[in-house]
Amino acid sequence: MRDVSIIGIGQIEVGEHWDVSLRDLGARALLAALADAGIDRPDALYVGNMLSGTLGSQEQLATLIADWSGLRGIEALKVEAACASGAAALRVGVMAVAGGTHDIVAVLGVEKMTDMDGEEATAALMTAADAEYEGIHGTSFISLNALLMRRYMEEMGVPQEAFAGFPINAHANAVNNPNAMFRQALSRDTYTRAPMIADPINLFDSAPICDGAAAVILCPADRAREFSSRPVRIAASAVATDSVALHDRRDPLFLSAVHASASKAYRQAGIGPEEIDLFELHDAFSIIAALSLEACGFAPRGQGTRLAADGEIGPRGRMPICTMGGLKARGHPVGATGIYQVVEATLQLRGLAGANQVPGARWAMTQNIGGVGGTAITHILEGQG
Repeated sequence: MRDVSIIGIGQIEVGEHWDVSLRDLGARALLAALADAGIDRPDALYVGNMLSGTLGSQEQLATLIADWSGLRGIEALKVEAACASGAAALRVGVMAVAGGTHDIVAVLGVEKMTDMDGEEATAALMTAADAEYEGIHGTSFISLNALLMRRYMEEMGVPQEAFAGFPINAHANAVNNPNAMFRQALSRDTYTRAPMIADPINLFDSAPICDGAAAVILCPADRAREFSSRPVRIAASAVATDSVALHDRRDPLFLSAVHASASKAYRQAGIGPEEIDLFELHDAFSIIAALSLEACGFAPRGQGTRLAADGEIGPRGRMPICTMGGLKARGHPVGATGIYQVVEATLQLRGLAGANQVPGARWAMTQNIGGVGGTAITHILEGQG
């Protein structure tokens, strides 16, 4: 197996792109990444997307984007793993390069969610849950996460206000990210006065519906410096799963897939959580941020909110997370999110994160979650100087 490196990155601003089609969103990010790597034509394109068929009546998406980008004829496949589709596409790309099937691979995450109204988008997102045992009762992902958050608060003795540090940190970091959807700081007072959308989840505990696209270019690590002076090695790529339905889990407050995928990634990279310099976690909801920190070994059980409360999750804290705004403030275009995380981690490891730069960053971890922890995909990246 060959080591794999990232040699090019591209992204577009997350937001409501009413005047841009799904294929255009994807092509813009893809061509930006190819230009960054100095590549005209990759051997293959893998596209992470969750909702193109449901919201856009468009399957054959990877082939469509390849053609639209001037790459007609290359291998092109769409990859789906609910909200973890972006990281799943990256996983496929890593395996293709590591196994010697291809030398130059493009991986794109793209999603267009705002052309439909909120109810349609919410229903589409719920297809990542157990349709026969959860969806049939009219639940939504907000309500499922609200159940998790309420149980956490009761069992761990944590008040709702204890989660404030997660969105406050995300918004503070998004201020300096030109590609973020919400570039406004958030005060604690504004958080506590926010309306509830599914008690105890308030408006600022939930990531927004939005559009976006991001891309990376991969090649064998021993060729990386042919294309980039600051390549980033993918030191680990790991996937784990749990039951899709919350009620089938032995302990709903322990994200076992998150723990398992992170543990596999640590073993692959040959490091432990104490060596990770920054963590782009999947903060679709504040409760998932807390549970992910605990499952990945950054905080004891029931103490995930303490890292945020103690100011340890900012760019100069003990465990920086969501360094460019995360899902909450950069935005969560679901199939693209996993690639945005990797693009942002690559900027950190290249030393190009500007005001949000984590000093001396060498190891970055990204984690993309499908459903409410049903699929977890973890990548560990190493800066190459």
